[in-house]
Amino acid sequence: MNAPWKAGPGGGRDPYQAYICDDAALDVLRPVVVEMGWAPEKCNKGGLRNAVQALSISASPNILLVDLSESGDPLNDINALAEVCEPGTVVIAIGQVNDVRLYRDLLASGIHDYLLKPLNPSVLRDALVNAQAVFSAPKFADASAAKQHISTAVIGTRGGVGASTIATSLAWLFSAENKQPTALLDLDIHFGTGALSLDLEPGRGLTDAIENPSRIDGLFIERAMIRANDNLAILSAEAPINMPLMTDGAAFLQLEEEFRHAFEMTVIDLPRNMLINFPQLLTDVNVIVLVTELTLAAARDTIRMLSWLKTNAQHAQVVVVANKVQPGVGEISKADFESSIERKIDIAVAYDLKSAANAAKLGKTFCEANRASKASVAVRDIAKAVVGASDVASDDGAAPAKKSLLGKIDLKSMLSKKSPAKNPA
Repeated sequence: MNAPWKAGPGGGRDPYQAYICDDAALDVLRPVVVEMGWAPEKCNKGGLRNAVQALSISASPNILLVDLSESGDPLNDINALAEVCEPGTVVIAIGQVNDVRLYRDLLASGIHDYLLKPLNPSVLRDALVNAQAVFSAPKFADASAAKQHISTAVIGTRGGVGASTIATSLAWLFSAENKQPTALLDLDIHFGTGALSLDLEPGRGLTDAIENPSRIDGLFIERAMIRANDNLAILSAEAPINMPLMTDGAAFLQLEEEFRHAFEMTVIDLPRNMLINFPQLLTDVNVIVLVTELTLAAARDTIRMLSWLKTNAQHAQVVVVANKVQPGVGEISKADFESSIERKIDIAVAYDLKSAANAAKLGKTFCEANRASKASVAVRDIAKAVVGASDVASDDGAAPAKKSLLGKIDLKSMLSKKSPAKNPA
């Protein structure tokens, strides 16, 4: 209904349709409609249920008048109308209940105006003229708001490094502590833990978007996303394992576009396989948080990921995060790891198994459940780095590659360093 939508011509849509319960109201409506140059045949007998049934199989008009007189629960019935009504349609409700609270609730649900019976021709005419002006008014995005939007992709170099834990914590920090409207998009379609970390049911929003990208618009975003708090909404899935992912990635790009209009922050939990299959997902990402750990395999994959990002996502700032760091216990020292990837680790997050278990038991994000832990302080530093990096021009300043990917990491020397270090003379 009056949800965020894209500007554009009405196309083949009718200028108006009306679904009115009684003949007396129709007799008042038809002359006003003719006066405005519209077809009186579009004044249909029947109320809100008829409107829902008709619009479920046909295009929505520019302006819709719907009679709520026979509705026992107008607010719930309006939600049913919203499911079939295309974004941009200006809806005017007509009813018999003179209640200020109902009027306010209807406006909050997206209704443009509410008229009382018996209809007054003058009031009705003014409402239709006003609705026509609202529909015809140019719609444009606020340029300043667009500049403020920050899109962050969190990518793990290997499974189990904690990328999802950091992604959910970042989303919570942006929404709860920074008070910024935030979207969390978990693209692990079959095994995502974004909703689980927030103690929520994922719903069908993401799978519906993948199956039917043409449905994605402002109204879809509003209804498909699960609200975690006043400023945080999540879109995730737990698709059946026997349901392969059949998409060209268009749905994900459309989701990112709608997020830019509806939120100030977007956090994308982006699995490695999705990055390989849909590299276009990073087209409009401002910051990439690359989560790794201090192991040989992670060092190798960090090198490969940084090389790929340097070629395919030069516009984005890369923040390298070493997670689950245990001084003196890792396979590789921090210095050797940085030497192999030819850049510094931006932030190191300490390994804190007890705090992680506590967050899981409480059904909260890591930072929400463990606000004072050292690991949470480090994740807050990541959030600050994301906000700061988004304001800096994309230029990683890394030295050009001089070795092959395997040549950058001397596995033999690293393995040989571990034993003597534990056996001093």
